[in-house]
Amino acid sequence: MSGRALVTGGAGFIGSHLVEGLLGAGFSVRVLDDFSSGREENLAAVARRVEVVRGDCCRAEDAQAAVKGAELVFHLAALPSVQRSVEDPFLAQRKNLDATLVMLDAARRAGVRRFIYAGSSSVYGDSAELPRHEGLCPEPLSPYAAQKLAAEHYCRVFAACYGLHTVALRYFNVYGPRQDPSSPYSGVISLFIAALLDGRAPVIFGDGRQTRDFVFVGDVVAANLLAAARDLAPGSIINVASGRRVTVRELFATVRTAVGGAALCLEPVFAPERPGDVRDSLADLTRARALLGFQPAVSLGEGVRHTVAGFRNATQRQPKEKLP
Repeated sequence: MSGRALVTGGAGFIGSHLVEGLLGAGFSVRVLDDFSSGREENLAAVARRVEVVRGDCCRAEDAQAAVKGAELVFHLAALPSVQRSVEDPFLAQRKNLDATLVMLDAARRAGVRRFIYAGSSSVYGDSAELPRHEGLCPEPLSPYAAQKLAAEHYCRVFAACYGLHTVALRYFNVYGPRQDPSSPYSGVISLFIAALLDGRAPVIFGDGRQTRDFVFVGDVVAANLLAAARDLAPGSIINVASGRRVTVRELFATVRTAVGGAALCLEPVFAPERPGDVRDSLADLTRARALLGFQPAVSLGEGVRHTVAGFRNATQRQPKEKLP
C-alpha cells in the first residue's frame, strides 16, 4: 500500500499507533490534532516522517487543509468518555458528532478515496444478546453512545448521497501502551496498571462481575489497515474486538500478576457503578473475519504484559525528535 493518509487524533493513544502502522505500510502520513488530549511524545519516534497539522476537526478550514491531497482519512479524533458526555453533552456533541460531519464534508469535497471512522461498541447498549453483531438494533445508553451512533449514520448517508466510500469500525475496549492513566478518558487497564505501579488499590465501579471484550491496540491498527485495503461495500459497519470477554475482577487479577512484586498484595476498592456504563460486552467477529480477514493476534495476558512494560518504560524514554 502507498499514498497519503490523514489521521485525525493522530497524537492520541490509538491514533499514534495507527500512524506508525501506516508508515510501516508505506504511506505518507499527515496528522490533524488539537492536542487537547493528544501528546507530542506519542509521535516523537516518527516526528520527522509525519506532517502535523495543529487544528480542530470542527473548523471547516482546518479540516479542508488537512484532507487536501489525502487518499485515505482515518477519523479517530473524539472525546472518548461516557462519563464526560454525561457531564457535558454539548461539548461531547461538538467533539464526537459535529467534528465527524465537518470531516466527512471536507473529505467528500476533496475526493478522498475512503473515509474510515472509529466507531464504538457503546452503541449496542445493554442488549441481552451476546455476542453482539452488527445487525442488532442499537440501544445507546449515554450521550457518547448516541453521538457515535449518529456519526455512523452520517457515514452511511455520505456514502449513499455523495458517493464517499465510508467504513465504520466499532471498537470494543481498546488498550495498550501510551494509554494515558492521568486522562479522564482512560481505560480501566491503564488505570489498574498506574495504581498498582504506584502501590495504590485500584477502584472497580460496580461489583466487578461486569464483562468486557478487550482488544490490544496493535490488533486495532491491523483492522484499520485491512479496512483501507479490502474491497468493501460503502457504508460498511464492522466490529473490531478480541471476540473474548473477561470480568473486571478477572482482568484485575491478570493485571496484578503482570505487575507483580508488592502489587500482588493489593486488593481493589469497590465503588458504585457509573451512569451509562454497559453491564456486559462481547463482540461477534463473523463480519470482521469475512470482510477484512481480521483475526486478533494478541491474547489478553500478552497484551497486558506489553502494556505494563510500556508504562514502566514511559518515564525513562526521551523524545527522539521534536515535532515541528
